[in-house]
Amino acid sequence: MTHPRRRATTLLRRETVAVTVPVALAALLAAAGPATAAGPAGTAGVGDPYFPLAGNGGYHVTHYDLTLRYDPDSRHLDGTAVLTARATRRLTRFDLDFQGLKVTGLTVDHVKAAHRRDGQELVVTPRRALRKGERFQVTVAYNGTPGPVTDPDGSLDGWIPTDDGAFVAGEPQGAMTWFPANNHPLDKSSYDFTITVPEDRAAVANGVLLGRRTTHGRTTFRWRQSEPMAAYLATATVGKFQVKQYTTRDGLKVYDAVDPREAAAAAPVVKQLPSVLEWESALFGPYPFRAAGSVVDHAPDVGYALETQSRPVYDRAPDLSTLVHESAHQWFGDSVSLTSWKDIWLNEGFATYAEWLYAEQHGGSTAQKTFDALYARPATDGLWAFPPGDPGSGANIFDTPVYARGAMTLHALRTTVGDRAFFRVLRAWAAAHRYGHGTTAQFERLAERESGQDLGALFRSWLYGRGKPARP
Repeated sequence: MTHPRRRATTLLRRETVAVTVPVALAALLAAAGPATAAGPAGTAGVGDPYFPLAGNGGYHVTHYDLTLRYDPDSRHLDGTAVLTARATRRLTRFDLDFQGLKVTGLTVDHVKAAHRRDGQELVVTPRRALRKGERFQVTVAYNGTPGPVTDPDGSLDGWIPTDDGAFVAGEPQGAMTWFPANNHPLDKSSYDFTITVPEDRAAVANGVLLGRRTTHGRTTFRWRQSEPMAAYLATATVGKFQVKQYTTRDGLKVYDAVDPREAAAAAPVVKQLPSVLEWESALFGPYPFRAAGSVVDHAPDVGYALETQSRPVYDRAPDLSTLVHESAHQWFGDSVSLTSWKDIWLNEGFATYAEWLYAEQHGGSTAQKTFDALYARPATDGLWAFPPGDPGSGANIFDTPVYARGAMTLHALRTTVGDRAFFRVLRAWAAAHRYGHGTTAQFERLAERESGQDLGALFRSWLYGRGKPARP
């Protein structure tokens, strides 16, 4: 993800189908939080320290089938979400994350179920208890005027209306503004999208475009994201777009959608996506998805881009560094996902360091020069305000230390273990946790194993030390 404060870091550099949940994840989802006194219930949240109500305990969603109809003029959304899930404990009730829109019908296994709203929680009580291990299906019909959620840092995410549609980017909380979800990176699922919009608009989601059909002045787009995806990475961005589709020599299905107002500025950058992905694949391992592309919207009030899985969304024409950054997230953040938002440096530090590496290997500043320019900042600079491995709260997870000092941590690791071991670590990390999850502690152990070195002091200093660390 890029952000107004994140853009400053980039400028400084220039200036200087159903998926089986892993056993460990199932145990965590089942155990997250205490059961209530009313009986075995899924919990409101998976226990994330920064977003306590994010996600839900007691079940795993294997697949979402979302059917949406959006009118950009009235900003009205009609939706039906069908969630296929598996109970990880006996459940007499469970929660979904869902905020703002009106629920008009809800069934569990085609039987009407009781439900109530409790803040961002949609609490569902099925007609009968669900057994541990039982597969079940939840169907929620809803409508209304979706809008964004305000994050702890004051930025907006979720369904953000634009002058010709909607910019849909859900990190970290926004998925719940447009569909009911188990909204935490711990729970990853496959997705189908069927989105109907006026015929002069396009609706762009994740994965492969299965087809489109226009009747009676409206066009329906069908998309499929087969590889597992966290809810915050889903998009259904709507607008007037110039669309280009092609298949790369490696068989990757590319779909680019660009707002005409951004087309001239975006074209020189967007056309480099295949070469960027090829370069990143050489460093990080095979590209993890079947599809790729870009959604370049004209949304000047948004202020960031997001690595929506397989097809990042940009609020304006991106520069090349931003394209490299969001593309790197397809490995680090999308394929390999977080278990806790506290570990956000595993996403943003890695994507930022990818920018440095790209510049280094394409005639720009070396990563060492970028590191040196940042390290020259005084101890009072915001870069040293908090350690990237412990941002402190959800208000800080998109701030400079997570990005720049996170990248500096990786460079400190590289200079300590050498290039051969360092790039072996990056590839091993992406391969070992492909389509799954990773923690900072797991990365530290992997780095020590691959390098054969004791790196405890380095990580303690750069990831968790307060203030400006000593040079590596």
